[in-house]
Amino acid sequence: MRKRNHIADGAAFIVLLLVGLSMLGPFFWMIAASLRDKTEFFRQSGGLFPSGMHWENYLNAWTTVPFANFLWNSILVSVIVTFGQLLTSSFAAYAFSRMRFPGRDGLFIAYLATMMVPTQVTMIPLFILMVELKWVDSYAALIVPFLATAYGCFLLRQFFMTIPKELEDAATIDGAGHWSIYHRVILPLSKPALSAFGAIAFLGSWNNFLWPLIVINRPSMKTLPIGLQSLQGFYGDGNWSVLMAGAVIAALPMIVIFLFAQRHFIEGIALTGIKE
Repeated sequence: MRKRNHIADGAAFIVLLLVGLSMLGPFFWMIAASLRDKTEFFRQSGGLFPSGMHWENYLNAWTTVPFANFLWNSILVSVIVTFGQLLTSSFAAYAFSRMRFPGRDGLFIAYLATMMVPTQVTMIPLFILMVELKWVDSYAALIVPFLATAYGCFLLRQFFMTIPKELEDAATIDGAGHWSIYHRVILPLSKPALSAFGAIAFLGSWNNFLWPLIVINRPSMKTLPIGLQSLQGFYGDGNWSVLMAGAVIAALPMIVIFLFAQRHFIEGIALTGIKE
């Protein structure tokens, strides 16, 4: 029986390893393509690896367009949107999970129903609102519409409900109010959920392409997704190796975010609750 279990574990490990490598395949191809020469990018017989390491593609990606400006805009917008969503979603999740008030469940269901509305349906009314507020070509148009999200509220509410109510009762006996319970009890115990949702929110804002394309016209206000498009060329005749180099640079912040937050993904609430 023990030998059979070892064989099953080994087979599962091999399958998971192959699946993981297949998922990393496109990323490795992007790195290899970023080091190719422009003339061999579409060559069929070139193989996976480039014939030479053309590191100048990264320098060209940085200097051909105002890449630093695109990067700064994306970082600024993504960081503010992420913290805004964490703040508003945690506030709403605490109210829906820990506070009792008339119509709470109905209001929560109505709030979740907004997740069923496609983004394309609200895009035109939202753009008209941005025009009326004179927010087009501004950071406000990129940030304010995304400071609240029903998905984040749902995710955090479900996690908050798993926290033992005895901890809240003990804090109440000690004289803590809702604000103290929120930031001294609930938030410290919710680091796994907050980290996971923070990474999801940052990724969504970082990769947002359609909305910035609609509300941003000035090159100085472009974010990375629409800024990288200029490397492609108007008719797709740009240097694709340089474009891949820009894509690699754009992917690095997300890799750093994942490496920073991954330990919180596996942090259990039981272990968190017994820490002093």
